Amino acid sequence: MTSARLGPLLLAVLALGLLAGPAQAGAPPSITQAPVRTVDTPRGEIAYRSVGNGPPLMMIMGLSGTMDAWPPSFVDALARKRRVITFDNAGIRRSTLGPLPLTISKMADKTAALIRALKLMRTDVRGWSMGGMIAQSLAARHPKLLRRLVLCATAPGDGHGTIPDPDALSELSNPTGGGGLLFPPGEDATNADFIRDITTYPRFMPQAPADMSSLQFGAAGSWLAGQDPSGRNQRRLELPVLIGAGELDRALPVANQRYLARVLPNARLKVYAAAAHGFFFQHRRDFLGRVQRFLGKPRR
Repeated sequence: MTSARLGPLLLAVLALGLLAGPAQAGAPPSITQAPVRTVDTPRGEIAYRSVGNGPPLMMIMGLSGTMDAWPPSFVDALARKRRVITFDNAGIRRSTLGPLPLTISKMADKTAALIRALKLMRTDVRGWSMGGMIAQSLAARHPKLLRRLVLCATAPGDGHGTIPDPDALSELSNPTGGGGLLFPPGEDATNADFIRDITTYPRFMPQAPADMSSLQFGAAGSWLAGQDPSGRNQRRLELPVLIGAGELDRALPVANQRYLARVLPNARLKVYAAAAHGFFFQHRRDFLGRVQRFLGKPRR
């Protein structure tokens, strides 16, 4: 019920890993060259990467993904005019888990702790799938930390969401399933391009451990069912919001994004007709342009 799992891609990813060569000399800085750093916060330790300079943009990953699941080509394009931060959600690798049960609100609070620790303040935030749920909770619980919000293939937390169809739900609840939900049939080249892109991370590992994926699945399910208190405040979120969606998304159907566009006071929506959960990569040139225009010209 959140971001399409990357598990079934891992064998293909590993097979393609040897194809990823070193960065070319003189090339602009890349997220793949950024070291993984950790910072201690009141919510525990958090591992992150940072690339670029300028206004900050925090990227929040979805279900079962690590920060290695962000396509570097997409991150690097955003980092040409701003500082982009990616990080591992609670319980993944060097980011500590904290008290159970895991909830979207707790992951939002951990994200807020990272923003404060890095002294970002008034940051822009982009969340994908479950990451979009965390981003909504972050905006509700810590509104003074955020400037603008980009929500990709996500869902509301007020109990009015649309759940995946049974087949998609089965894939999502399986720790080794869900990879086929990223792109629609016939997009084999896009799928291969996505895999090739993420293999450029050093010692890359795009998938969270199965036990953490299960905890995240439960947290996202509670959010979608309206059981997380911070999910009931969408109508109070006054910051500007850009919502992106794929018409063929089976993981979190497009009805979710259309609903959010109706209830969020200051939202705009872009739906890509022949795309699914990974629409932002499939249509990256167009969506990157929309994100950059939405975030605005970096302040000097």
